[in-house]
Amino acid sequence: TSVVGNASGGLLNAEQSNRFIDFVVDQSNLMKNSRVVRMRTPTMDIDKVSVGTRLLALATEATDDGANAAVTFAKVSLSTVKLRLDWNISTESLEDNIEGASLEDHIAQIMARQTANDLDDLFISGNTSSNNGLIKALDGFIKLSKTSGQVQDLAGVNVSRSVFDKVLRKMPTKYLQRRNDLRFFSGAGVVQDTAFSLQNPNSATAATAGAPAPGSTYGEQAFMNGSIRANGGPGSTGLSPYGIPLVEIPLMPETVAGDYSPTSGSHGYVELTFPNNRVVGIHRDITLYREFKPKTDSIEYTQFMRIASNIENLDSYVIAKNVKLRTL
Repeated sequence: TSVVGNASGGLLNAEQSNRFIDFVVDQSNLMKNSRVVRMRTPTMDIDKVSVGTRLLALATEATDDGANAAVTFAKVSLSTVKLRLDWNISTESLEDNIEGASLEDHIAQIMARQTANDLDDLFISGNTSSNNGLIKALDGFIKLSKTSGQVQDLAGVNVSRSVFDKVLRKMPTKYLQRRNDLRFFSGAGVVQDTAFSLQNPNSATAATAGAPAPGSTYGEQAFMNGSIRANGGPGSTGLSPYGIPLVEIPLMPETVAGDYSPTSGSHGYVELTFPNNRVVGIHRDITLYREFKPKTDSIEYTQFMRIASNIENLDSYVIAKNVKLRTL
């Protein structure tokens, strides 16, 4: 609050912008598991290069077969949209609360945390066809991957190890050479159902999920790659289906209606990709205005920021839809 009322006109300098972005990223499991680009301009292209498979060929002595390996160059575009956040504080609130004048800074921190939550919601569920004032700003990772990525339709199957097996098998083989870098991503309900399903690793329905696992617990331990524990980084669940860590992203939607027939209940998503495959762009020119309004005897804040997102390689982004959550 000490910088927004001065001659800068509300524009945070580079250091202040970086601190704000750091704070927002620190509040977000999604952004900690994504590639965050601090953009200096409203639009930006990220260059990428790729090659095909089986470029080597048998060489015949003193023979030129005339075949040259091809390298493909492409760009990932980031084009920002402008977002606004407004709030105000009455003079009575500043005078009468236990924190005194420091309440203003406290509320500013709360709004920054909410900014992180709202950005997560937008990056995940964004849809330009929506009527929601925030969600319509851009297309999020779910829509992008369902439109052009590798889609696995579970058609209402409850969570079990077979779900993760099907998702993993949908990933093109060439990317499995980097298996250690891959991550599963899902919402909190799917994570809980995953742990619950370990009671019966062969279960595929909610009715049989509560049955005890037959025989030993070796299968559960192999599936989990250790005991359930929350460590190993932001969103860590301690679950590693087939050796690939499962990361919890709390704001991933889990009340989605199925698009198969007949459909019932609530559904979520399971994603498999490399964390750096999700690209989040935040423009460094962040503005925050503070203005006293005499007629309402209050201080009004207005925050503006520009953000963008994209998926670098849709071929290595698998999304499983119609993953049915257990009915409690």
